[in-house]
Amino acid sequence: MKKSLNNSKYILILVFVMLLTACSAPRVAEPQKAKALPENFDAKRKKTTANQEDFIPLKTASYFKDPELEKLLDKAILQNPDYLILQERILIANSHLKVAKLALLPSFDIVADASGTHYGKYTMDGVGNFDTNLSQNISERQRIATDLTPNLFLAGKVSWEADIWGKLSNRKKAARQRYFASKEGMRLLQTRLLSDIATLYYKLVALDKQAAIYKNNLATQQRALDIVSAQRSVGKATELAVQQFNAQNNNILAEAEQLNLSIDQTEKAILNLLGEYGGTVSRSSDFLSGHLEVLNQKISVDSIIHNRPDVSEAYFELLATNADAKAARASFFPTVNLGAYGGLNSFSFPTFFDSQSFAWQLLGGITAPIFNKGQIKQDFFVANKKQQISFLNYQNTITIAYNELSALLHRTEAFQDVLSYKSKEIEHLEIAVNVSNDLYLSGYANYLEIISAQKNKLQAELDFVDIQLKNADSQVLLYKALGGGIN
Repeated sequence: MKKSLNNSKYILILVFVMLLTACSAPRVAEPQKAKALPENFDAKRKKTTANQEDFIPLKTASYFKDPELEKLLDKAILQNPDYLILQERILIANSHLKVAKLALLPSFDIVADASGTHYGKYTMDGVGNFDTNLSQNISERQRIATDLTPNLFLAGKVSWEADIWGKLSNRKKAARQRYFASKEGMRLLQTRLLSDIATLYYKLVALDKQAAIYKNNLATQQRALDIVSAQRSVGKATELAVQQFNAQNNNILAEAEQLNLSIDQTEKAILNLLGEYGGTVSRSSDFLSGHLEVLNQKISVDSIIHNRPDVSEAYFELLATNADAKAARASFFPTVNLGAYGGLNSFSFPTFFDSQSFAWQLLGGITAPIFNKGQIKQDFFVANKKQQISFLNYQNTITIAYNELSALLHRTEAFQDVLSYKSKEIEHLEIAVNVSNDLYLSGYANYLEIISAQKNKLQAELDFVDIQLKNADSQVLLYKALGGGIN
């Protein structure tokens, strides 16, 4: 009895020492809070009211309002190779999450083992088996075969690590947050994919409009050339004027041919994103958009920024690294493992399935790190610093998102004025071309004034399309900055 008490005392002392070593575990860094976002994106814009609503996620159909573009975007989601690859990676992340959840549960194994051993005459087992067979206290079925002694075992084994310090649960939490982050990463790729296609699509629309401008201007130039050629034949115009108009026409033809090449290359770029071999891309004849309807929403800055997939992805990664740090800290504490088995165990085939062959065992153990704390400290240090890095990345993502969106909102407003001014410029130059032709026929203007007027009009029309394209690109960037979205 006294010996038993002494053993218990030693066990308690051992457990106390292990717990004491765990008390030296460093603390996880306190989670930091991101800087508060401003209430508004731009001081020039009206302040949001108290009736602020959560930002409504975008839909491509209502934002772009172009049925041809919508068809391309739907096709890209189904066919783009990079997007399909990321979907497979999402499944891998989900698999990691499932494994992390199962780590909290006991493991169960079925063990079947059969062996045969011939023990030497001068071994403890050999002598023990010989003496056992001579004993008067055993039955015939309990006698051991000495030439070849079988050992048959069939049992179920259960083992379980008690998650006392939260190591396994924090690993599960980290896996869950990374799964959420991968989902946001998928939404980010989706937004980038749709934005790339929309950008190329609008470039095609712009190239078509510019090709039409060259075609119309070539017709105008040809009429002017016919007039000058007719006047040369009666001595009212010189050969120099005719050659100048011919040169201008050939310049337009060369520019138009380069446009056709750009159209073909842009179509191929879209087809690459769709995962298709060649063909043509159907598109509308003008720039269509409903983005201004989105901007008329009463929305809060915080709602928009945290709806973005890049911000959400960084946030979930921050939560994951925080859980990693907590799991790393738990490694300083003792690990408690419990186990048991129950099944059949016998040294002979005839008695293997006998009820008396049933055997069971309960197991328990506690392990505390003593001499490997250097590695544990290193793992914890790295996990803690990764948490700090994730926070800085999260804060930086928010800052970039805010400034990017603020600049795009200002840019969107500015382009409305620029397009209005350019449209009026074209109207004036259209009148100037007609007037120059009339003045030339009346003898009040020379051919150079006609060429100059037509050249200015052509350049203004091309510039107008360029500004329309920049405005469309701005809408695409705004779509990305608002968090993207699809039907």
